[in-house]
Amino acid sequence: MRARPAVRQSRDGMSRSGSPGVGVPSYVDVMTPSAVESPAGLIITGCTVLTHDDQEEAVFLEDAAVVVRDGVVEEVTDAGAVAGRAADEWIDARGQVALPGLINCHTHAPMAALRGLAEDLPTEAWFNDVVWPVESNLTERDVTLGALLACAEMIRAGVTCFADHYFAMDAVAEVVAACGMRALLGEAYFSSQGPQGREKSLEFALRHRGTAGGRITTALAPHAPYTVNDADLAATADLARAHDLPVHLHAAENRDQTEASLARHGVTPVEVLHRTGILDTDVLIAHGTGIVESDLPLLAHARGRTAVATAPRGYLKFAWPTTTPVRALRDIGVPVGLATDGAASNNSLDVWESMALTSLIQKSTEGDPRWLTSRQALHHATLQSARAVGLEGSVGRIAPGHRADLVLVDLTGPHTQPVHDLAATLVHSARAADVRTTVVDGRILMRDRRLLTIDVPEVVRELDERLPALVDRGHGRRIQEYGT
Repeated sequence: MRARPAVRQSRDGMSRSGSPGVGVPSYVDVMTPSAVESPAGLIITGCTVLTHDDQEEAVFLEDAAVVVRDGVVEEVTDAGAVAGRAADEWIDARGQVALPGLINCHTHAPMAALRGLAEDLPTEAWFNDVVWPVESNLTERDVTLGALLACAEMIRAGVTCFADHYFAMDAVAEVVAACGMRALLGEAYFSSQGPQGREKSLEFALRHRGTAGGRITTALAPHAPYTVNDADLAATADLARAHDLPVHLHAAENRDQTEASLARHGVTPVEVLHRTGILDTDVLIAHGTGIVESDLPLLAHARGRTAVATAPRGYLKFAWPTTTPVRALRDIGVPVGLATDGAASNNSLDVWESMALTSLIQKSTEGDPRWLTSRQALHHATLQSARAVGLEGSVGRIAPGHRADLVLVDLTGPHTQPVHDLAATLVHSARAADVRTTVVDGRILMRDRRLLTIDVPEVVRELDERLPALVDRGHGRRIQEYGT
């Protein structure tokens, strides 16, 4: 990637160079000169930086530099402009691309401890025969170890933020605070727990909101319309509005759930969210592969911020006949963020893979190779994912005033060369293993592939000791019944 002027990667896939005033931004358009002479916290130099113009088009600035101060991007400028500047830390990133950190918009991080435990099963057997019996054994320490393993995996894959929906979430919050990631956390509950489940979800959200130096945001987390009744959903909506909290839940996960809801109740799961007031809140819907055409007007006119998280690898594993209707949702202005779901169903927390699969599956589903393009996939991975988790304006861009959550990707390997279309190289050729450095809030969590905040061998050693008790199903218990 040789030095040349700023290049706009347009929607048609062509690269267009030019001077300011003809539609191509100069470095000045994306930088705020520093008036402070004290050392910056971090300077990254010599890289290509993915930025966005005022139309949200991807713009790649070559031979560029990023200046970070107090956890915030202060400048995006050319490499020559930072020569001789003082900084607490420098990174020479020649041959690398700086991207906004990836966001995993829906996962169950502690389920990394159950990776590979329930394979080649339909959804109902996966829940009832394996996962929900095993989850009845969970201790807080199991949750901690699973979350540590998940965070290590995500940091190594360039994920800087994740939206988590699980149990014993105090333990997950402690892990996030210690390892340096950013997270939207919610304590999951079922109606079978009685009012205590909902109350615990609220108490968690209020207790941890804004903790870890602001890196933790929180949500109310009812499990799904098929495990949480209408009364509890309506009460959750009231609590969300009263306390200015978002809601994160599963809904219309697959077409079977939608058809079962119609047969039993005469409404779709999305219609349940509408009539209970959940769509009047800021809501993040996991999966949505069962969203049907009649749901779209309800989502389009929802009073709150409605977003959907798509995790395509799991849908392939479960042989679900449909996928998240990304094009239809985008057409009505509903952001779709990228996700992995938990590693027990997906086997991976690799959002890089989710980005490529989303593009490929959407092409196949729509029968149109022009949709979803690489640039559109990057848009979902950055700006739309930030919107989905309620962090637009804070993360999702490398721009002055945004938090310094970014990753450096090495494109010097043979599988990423030559580079004809940088967006296509990033989406379809690059891999999670090409991420060299991960930064959150200006703090380096991984440098040159070395994790700096989590001791993976020690986590694996202790988890291995605990696995026999964790995976025992001889007791006959399960935390819930799946039968939509």
